[in-house]
Amino acid sequence: MSREQVSSTRIGLPALLWIPAGCALALVVLPIVGLVVRTDLAAFPSLITSPSALNALRLSLLTAAVATVLCLVLACPLAVVLARSRIPGIRLLRSVVLLPLVLPPVVGGLALLYLLGRNGFLGYLLDVVAGVRVPFSTTAVVLAQTFVALPFLVVSLEGALRTAGERYERVAATLGARPWTVFRRVTLPLLLPALGSGLVLCFARALGEFGATITFAGSLEGVTRTLPLEVYTLANTDVDAAVALSLLLIVVAVLVIALARPKAWEGAR
Repeated sequence: MSREQVSSTRIGLPALLWIPAGCALALVVLPIVGLVVRTDLAAFPSLITSPSALNALRLSLLTAAVATVLCLVLACPLAVVLARSRIPGIRLLRSVVLLPLVLPPVVGGLALLYLLGRNGFLGYLLDVVAGVRVPFSTTAVVLAQTFVALPFLVVSLEGALRTAGERYERVAATLGARPWTVFRRVTLPLLLPALGSGLVLCFARALGEFGATITFAGSLEGVTRTLPLEVYTLANTDVDAAVALSLLLIVVAVLVIALARPKAWEGAR
């Protein structure tokens, strides 16, 4: 059989897979359908364009973008260290880095609060030395989002490095390349395929962050009240507005994933 015939051959799927796949899809899609059905479509434009909703959306997009940039700057070096370093205790270090994936976000918010709050050792130093108070500020929102989103990018990049192996870096080192040159010319290109998908996941997670944000940054309109916090606030006073903003958040998240995801996710056609 020729290579062209092999590449054009369609791979069949076991019929049994369609049942759990359909159930999984229903579990994700049907709640969204229920949200759409509950939405007051006639009042939807006015509900999502209210000043508080627009402020919350603007703050969410801004802080999520800044948090994603911070994750990019911090996660790349950390992923390389976790994937390539041979220092003792690297497994324990990896477990600590991945903790935000399994911890309730509220716990992460409390941890940040007791680190950077006025009673935290680092927060106390910042307050005394520089007069800087981080909690209940926009900076606190960015830090909370970075805390919960960083592991998503680390996992993506570390997995890509482990899959690629070390043979290219070893060849470059054998040819006399310095460690920084190996990192810049060999390691970073190996990270690029996973970088796009990791950043999309990172931004989406930061955009939807709630627990750590409300615990560490509070809910101050125009300062720390992101779109998820605005939905939570309205849920107790105006259900129609809360449902409309929930649908808006879903639309924004879907657009971000659909427009920003790399073509590598789509696979060969």
